[in-house]
Amino acid sequence: MKFSTQRETLLKPLQTVSGVVEKRQTLPILSNVLFKLDPNGLTITATDLEMEVIAGCVVDSLESGAITVPVRKLQDSCKALPEGATVSFEVNNEKAYLKSGKTRFLLATLGADDFPVINSDNPRFKVSVSQTELKKLIEKTSFAMALQDVRYYLNGLLLEITANRIRVVATDGHRLALAQCHVETGLNEVFQAIVPRKAVMELSRLLNSADDHVQMLLGENYIQFQTADVTFTTKLIDGKYPNYDAVIPKSGDNVVYANKDDLKQCLMRTAILSNEKYRGIRLELQNGMLKTKANNPEQEEAEDEIAIDYQGADLTIGFNVNYLTDAISAVDTDQVKIRFTDANGSALVTPTQGDNSLYVVMPMRL
Repeated sequence: MKFSTQRETLLKPLQTVSGVVEKRQTLPILSNVLFKLDPNGLTITATDLEMEVIAGCVVDSLESGAITVPVRKLQDSCKALPEGATVSFEVNNEKAYLKSGKTRFLLATLGADDFPVINSDNPRFKVSVSQTELKKLIEKTSFAMALQDVRYYLNGLLLEITANRIRVVATDGHRLALAQCHVETGLNEVFQAIVPRKAVMELSRLLNSADDHVQMLLGENYIQFQTADVTFTTKLIDGKYPNYDAVIPKSGDNVVYANKDDLKQCLMRTAILSNEKYRGIRLELQNGMLKTKANNPEQEEAEDEIAIDYQGADLTIGFNVNYLTDAISAVDTDQVKIRFTDANGSALVTPTQGDNSLYVVMPMRL
């Protein structure tokens, strides 16, 4: 294998794929990336056995071939070279040589035949969606995913696709986030897939904010996302996601309308003196006013209040302030709407316009 190119041309795909490579590996080859060179260009593949990222670049190909090289060392070597430098890469006697001017790096390699790849043959169907829309859906919901929960199916994001809608749902058992966009998918069935947490975060990093589309290929136990520059494949979590619709409050006469930023600032001020472990905060709703209170084991207290649009009965209810502020922050309107049933019921947080997102926060006893 032998090629030459600009430093930046090689560095960009290396940075794209390196996110899936763990620093500590059980298999040495998983610290490497697979280089495949043919007359069409260079493709670089990284995997952790659960996810796979492929990125490519156009180089001056002098001799085709395939090899695996340590990604961190190669990436650091490229970074250390001057901007705009021309680099040459060559494999000889199972060693990789990276050269630029008088600088030379000699790297160990492992055979390409031993590099594991995820089988993504025979997809059931394809769906196309704007990268901007998909990235927005992830950002609006991913904060509510569980982290290392024994209910493994909660450690990921539910992707639900119907004939005219893509919906994503996340929950950790204490809160729920749902976002959706309207897309004509052509499906005549409801498809659900649970994308693992690490894959969700990596996908969000790989997607850009352009209007370019991403193709989603959905298989029995994997999902693949293809853009013009990158192909990202991940295995799915094997399990049944809980019936999220059952926990969404369908009624509630106590409705609050408030300025999103004012409400967030009020909650954050009060939270300073809340219990650091449980983060509990008490909301006292009165006609036209919200009073917030918090205390901690050191006998310290905080209290604040803001004007709101509320005409219901007086109501006192407690929440984990982090869960509540996360939900309010995800709303994309200046005003936020919060619906309460009673002092023991969940809060339903929604934007004041549109039906593309909703957030459920369970109450806590204080």
